Amino acid sequence: MQEVAVAVPKNALKKWEKVREFALGLPGAAEEFPWGESVAKVNKKVFVFLGVDDGSYPLGVTVKLKDEETHAHALTCPGAEPAGYGLGKAGWVRVPLAEKGAPHADLLCDWVEESYRVIAPKRLIADLEAR
Repeated sequence: MQEVAVAVPKNALKKWEKVREFALGLPGAAEEFPWGESVAKVNKKVFVFLGVDDGSYPLGVTVKLKDEETHAHALTCPGAEPAGYGLGKAGWVRVPLAEKGAPHADLLCDWVEESYRVIAPKRLIADLEAR
């Protein structure tokens, strides 16, 4: 079976790049590539799944949102859904970036920061707040 690359809309790619740069700029954040996709980790734990930017799969980000209102809001985004593999039950939401009406990069970065705050140790959250 041959993989078919999907054309990546420029605006979605720009959002993805901004979110990735923001995530990797958080205290203690590091990028890894388990399963061939980009993730940002803090303290060896994933706080955002960034997927792939090669067009083999639609661009999106997956974040852990504990705040009920934020979680509900994220799920109202076009194409958004609870994350697969049972992660949705723990508050993880996958938000596609190429859908018409997809969230702006600033809102996505807010969600990445919330996800980071859920996962990161207190000392790194203190570093973030000191910025």
